[in-house]
Amino acid sequence: MLDSAITKKIEDFVYLKPRSIQEIAEHTGKNWRTADRYIQDIEKNFGTLSTRVFREGTRGALKIVFWSSIEKASSSVFQEQLEQEILRARKKEDFSAFDIFQHVQDKNKKAIVEKAIDESGDNLKELGELFKKTEKQLTILSGNLSFINLKNKTIDVFKILEDLVKKGVTIKILCRIDLAGINNIERVLSLNFKYGRECIEIRHREHPIRAFIFDNKLFRIKEIKEPTGKLHELDKKIFIFYTIKDKDWTEWLSRIFWKLFSQSIDARKRIQELKKLK
Repeated sequence: MLDSAITKKIEDFVYLKPRSIQEIAEHTGKNWRTADRYIQDIEKNFGTLSTRVFREGTRGALKIVFWSSIEKASSSVFQEQLEQEILRARKKEDFSAFDIFQHVQDKNKKAIVEKAIDESGDNLKELGELFKKTEKQLTILSGNLSFINLKNKTIDVFKILEDLVKKGVTIKILCRIDLAGINNIERVLSLNFKYGRECIEIRHREHPIRAFIFDNKLFRIKEIKEPTGKLHELDKKIFIFYTIKDKDWTEWLSRIFWKLFSQSIDARKRIQELKKLK
């Protein structure tokens, strides 16, 4: 049975360099058919791996597994343009999530707009429901993981994350790791130690996206509009939460995540270096 531990073992093995199915079978202690089934499952449900068959149709056919970020992420002019904007940008102000929202059909999207001090309103209720429905993988594009501290009378985001770890959901996070947010990082990673398995992996990369991708089926992306202080412009902070259920755009954002993730730095290594500054 494919669980989070085997998934991570295979992903880590392939991340170093492309592997054949036979190499993966030997690495996991499984037969060729089981290893091939694992790869198909990871490719379909998580999007982290891709395969190619060389000399297909011959006795010497060879199936190679590689990290999916090698593949082109975008499949349209609009996606290509947005991909370039995301790869160049570092701060959330440098990218508008509406640029994705506008290209999605009405039936596959919705938005919540809140004028508030923080994100603990209607947004949190819907976000909590999406978290709880996650079955296999949650991928997160965050700033400094401050969202883990969100809670109200009925919802505690950190507790929900812990529940996901308990049921074996794999959580991959890409965020900024610096002295200001190091406590958030260590708090999340502590769940691995608490439950004795590496369900959560965090890496450092500054980027402009604030989003959650649920089981590679839908995603939730956030945009924040700050007051400008100018006449006839915004006088209050506005949070906009877009929920996108479009298959093509969800897979695209997932590919963007893995491209960024594959070029990032492991959280533990980053934290070790940061602690030398204290």
